[in-house]
Amino acid sequence: MIKLLSHLSYVAITTPDVEASVEFYKTQVGLTEVAREDDRVYLRCWGDYYSYSVVVIEGPEPALETMAWRTTSAEALEEAAKRIEAAGIQGEWFDGYKIGRAYRFTGPYGHRMTLHWDVTRHQAQGDTASIYPDRPEKRSKVAGAPRQLDHVTIAASDVDGFVNWYVDVLGFRFMARTVLDEAPISVFSVLTTNEKSHDLGIVLDSSSVAGRINHYAFWVDTREELLIAADTLMENGTPMEYGPNIHGIGEQTFLYYREPSTMRIELNTGGYRNYVPDWEAQTWRPSQGSSNFYRNGSMPMSMTESFPPADGPSATEEGVPDEIKDLLLNPYTQHG
Repeated sequence: MIKLLSHLSYVAITTPDVEASVEFYKTQVGLTEVAREDDRVYLRCWGDYYSYSVVVIEGPEPALETMAWRTTSAEALEEAAKRIEAAGIQGEWFDGYKIGRAYRFTGPYGHRMTLHWDVTRHQAQGDTASIYPDRPEKRSKVAGAPRQLDHVTIAASDVDGFVNWYVDVLGFRFMARTVLDEAPISVFSVLTTNEKSHDLGIVLDSSSVAGRINHYAFWVDTREELLIAADTLMENGTPMEYGPNIHGIGEQTFLYYREPSTMRIELNTGGYRNYVPDWEAQTWRPSQGSSNFYRNGSMPMSMTESFPPADGPSATEEGVPDEIKDLLLNPYTQHG
């Protein structure tokens, strides 16, 4: 079977205050503004090879506008569109900004995805050009600035159902999942298009709002850079929501924080690469440290919030019995 997707290429998010979010990304995160067109602001990480990494769009609340994947070839793009439509979903072709002919659709759980093959590669000029031939630009001067976009984690009402559709239709690799210790409920899974532990995560969403996002993530080269980023953000008034710590699934060092719209951002590094072509996904339990490698703390309840915000209780809180919620958020109290 032809391999369809290569990697995550960019994410587009909405925010009520575009200028506040853009300023934060430029001065606190270390992204560069590269263009403004049709009320969209295009930003890029210093090490990403294409024209942009993040698109910021005005909207009434923080949300995912689209997540974009580059295909492995022009032929793979055509095949992916055929498979999506054969699965009963009608997308549309359009001419994207610096990505050429692209295909966008809304998946069965309400998430918008863009697929493309053509790209415009970033080539820095003048004093932003790197002395190293393989780098598209000099390293950012902002301490702890991410090298590149890493992954996106969405929220879906049926974690297993989401996994099955994206594996069957688009060929994602299913890498691991978390099932609650005391109930057969899948609350988290990870998929990938390459050798990373994941470039698409799925968390359980028991709200009535489709197409939500939990967070998206950037990558830095080293743990030390991640800690410097945490220090820099804290010094400039941005608190850490969770971490620094290490995930069990993927074994990445991570931290989470919020941008001005309240959209959650993860910064991560480390972890392992998996090249096994016939890998069988492992099942974790929260008590085994799926979220916290060291099993010495619980995930804050705020991490259950996804975007756009749901009416009433959010994400894993909504519609989940209290005893199940307690097991998900505080598994070490009973299984330490």
